[in-house]
Amino acid sequence: MFSQRKVAQLHVRLIEIDPPIWRRLLVPSDWTLAKLHRVLQAAFGWTDAHLHEFQIGGLRYGDPDLLDDGFDGPRVFDYADVRLLDFLGQPEAVFVYVYDFGDNWQHEIRIEAWPEVEAAPKQTQCLDGARARPPEDVGGPWSYGDFLEVIRDPEHDDHASNLRWAGGHFDPEWFDLEVINKDLRNAMRSNAARRLHQPKPKKG
Repeated sequence: MFSQRKVAQLHVRLIEIDPPIWRRLLVPSDWTLAKLHRVLQAAFGWTDAHLHEFQIGGLRYGDPDLLDDGFDGPRVFDYADVRLLDFLGQPEAVFVYVYDFGDNWQHEIRIEAWPEVEAAPKQTQCLDGARARPPEDVGGPWSYGDFLEVIRDPEHDDHASNLRWAGGHFDPEWFDLEVINKDLRNAMRSNAARRLHQPKPKKG
């Protein structure tokens, strides 16, 4: 029944990255794209330090106050007016979330299912995923590949400086479901601390 579609199951992956960096999320279906922005930031560990928008059917959705430059560019629709539930009835709905217009991190969002639940969830849950998101300001997908080559080569002239810039440690295979779900539980808090770098491995 329509009233039972209280949660959307999303598969989100970073475009142009191989092997893929992805998350599978359960998100309350009455949440808006504005809330989904904060969910995606937490799920991937971004720091929300750059502009962002959703691209759906050739249209732009985001915060008009931030994205409307006053020129005759494409209109920006308010993403606070669009709910995930608005996609109900659209089989395999797919759209894009762009974060950081310089690095141009494009996230493909695919609505996989509308699981039936007894009660509407109050927060988002990550079910599965793989790999760490790239460091902020690394330069985009192609520069990220170069960054990985450098940190894998201890003899490279920039090896030490790149590691320091990334927080002293970077594991592209890092994925910790417990840590990510903790971040998701705090995603809607205005004072939630954002992690600049991935957690370092515990000693011992």
